[in-house]
Amino acid sequence: MSTASFLEDMQCSPEVIDPPKIDGIIDISEHVGDHIPLSPKPNVAVSSSVRELLECPVCLNAMYPPIHQCSNGHTLCSGCKPRVHNRCPTCRHELGNIRCLALEKIAASLEFPCKYQSFGCVGIYPYYCKLKHESQCQYRPYSCPYAGSECTVVGDIPYLVAHLKDDHKVDMHSGSTFNHRYVKSNPHEVENATWMLTVFSCFGQYFCLHFEAFQLGNAPVYIAFLRFMGDDAEAKNYSYSLEVGGNGRKMIWQGVPRSIRDSHRKVRDSFDGLIIQRSMALFFSGGDRKELKLRVTGRIWKEQ
Repeated sequence: MSTASFLEDMQCSPEVIDPPKIDGIIDISEHVGDHIPLSPKPNVAVSSSVRELLECPVCLNAMYPPIHQCSNGHTLCSGCKPRVHNRCPTCRHELGNIRCLALEKIAASLEFPCKYQSFGCVGIYPYYCKLKHESQCQYRPYSCPYAGSECTVVGDIPYLVAHLKDDHKVDMHSGSTFNHRYVKSNPHEVENATWMLTVFSCFGQYFCLHFEAFQLGNAPVYIAFLRFMGDDAEAKNYSYSLEVGGNGRKMIWQGVPRSIRDSHRKVRDSFDGLIIQRSMALFFSGGDRKELKLRVTGRIWKEQ
């Protein structure tokens, strides 16, 4: 059985266990002066050692069924088994097809806090449900929405706003309307196109306006779209429009901003925005059509 199917079969709600019945009541008066041992506090070291037992020695990630072991009892995850060519990474003995059922059952009895606890998640989850929760946790950090580089910074929204301003020198604007100008001396070049990103603050939220050139078939096209700095469910509370034109003609796009949970490339490649063919962009630019001069205007509003 695959890890994914196993996790789907698990019940993620914690089991309610009735407290044990007390057979008799001790009369404390009979033991006044006697030393009554107190129940020991939970041993943090034990919890840490259990975590280490569930950690794959190869990838260092948590292990989920099927958990494999060698004849000497050393374990590793199913994902890493093919990578070690059926040899135990600890003792080099042949792995075979032995499953560590005992460790799988121990894991099923454990509960752990979400790994995004430091970001505000206070939930405690059964071990086999923890991974699924974390993939959907509303407190999981966001990736930097800057598209001009492979930025690996992650964090909450206030942190990313400061990061965009200080590290990427992104223009910050307040208000729900915008007027974005894009000029390029050689519109036939796409490889060295500059990604434009502007952050707007309105309705107590932050929005990212993207504008860039990319190759579609044999010709470059231009696309503008808006992303919401938050989750998709909240993004659907807003709408936006974009308008570009010139020479007595114009194009208008209206849509819903995409959450920054969706990568910049995913939004762009789905063509979810205002797309302008190069010939039309040059027509809007006027003149001798050798220089791109586009002005994109728009507004953001909150749906009632």
